[in-house]
Amino acid sequence: MIKNYKLPLRPIERTSSERVSVFTSRKGSITVEAAIAVPIFFLAVVCLLYLMEMMAVQTAVRSGLQYAGKRAAQEYAIKPFMQTKQLEKEVIEGIGADRLERSIVEGGSAGIDCSHSQMSIRTGIANLQAEYRIRVPIPMFSIPTITCGVELKIKVWTGYEKEGFGDQQKETVYITETGMVYHRDYHCAYLDLTIKSVSNGQLDTLRNSSGGKYHPCEHCHPANAGSVFITNYGNRYHSSVLCSGLKRTVYAIPVSEAAGKGVCSKCGK
Repeated sequence: MIKNYKLPLRPIERTSSERVSVFTSRKGSITVEAAIAVPIFFLAVVCLLYLMEMMAVQTAVRSGLQYAGKRAAQEYAIKPFMQTKQLEKEVIEGIGADRLERSIVEGGSAGIDCSHSQMSIRTGIANLQAEYRIRVPIPMFSIPTITCGVELKIKVWTGYEKEGFGDQQKETVYITETGMVYHRDYHCAYLDLTIKSVSNGQLDTLRNSSGGKYHPCEHCHPANAGSVFITNYGNRYHSSVLCSGLKRTVYAIPVSEAAGKGVCSKCGK
């Protein structure tokens, strides 16, 4: 007779060195993951804070530009042109110089640039622009400065203009005293004298909207003027905003009376 014998099962015992090895490997993997995750988390928090600061600066600059625009609209009757340096001062005043110095705007209060702002003395429409550069000082990354800008338009009170007059069945066009063409749009850029004040030393690098250089006016002779006045489409610079070369009389006539004149290439299409 064959008898079956069952051998008793013995538990597998791990040595102390094996237990220490497993615990050490788990602890090491957790440490590596923490070393990677924690810096990424803090970097994400820092980026979020800088993003919030950029939005706050943009809101502040927009509020400052609105404040400066209201001041410019109030002073239009006295000074019918745009002084960009004065506009920059009023933008900084509206924001607060201390706020800009503590912000991430490069240069602080000196970093606000409104040189591209302009106002039309004929229509009273001003295009206000404020540009600035943002610096992101994160030591681990070499992030270049970011150019930001705020733009808005204002309309000063220049009186009431009634739409249309005379025979409503006839098309009304607009001409100047010496112009060789007629314009269908009263707000055509060629009719609009947008005057801005610039430094005399900038004239060598400035160009008008047609790419031409600026030359001294024959009427006011602005040779020794510190600051001069120019227009977008003109090719002369002037020492006084009251110069006759900066005045333009626009006549509204029926198109039938514009015989012999061509149509404006910009607004006549």
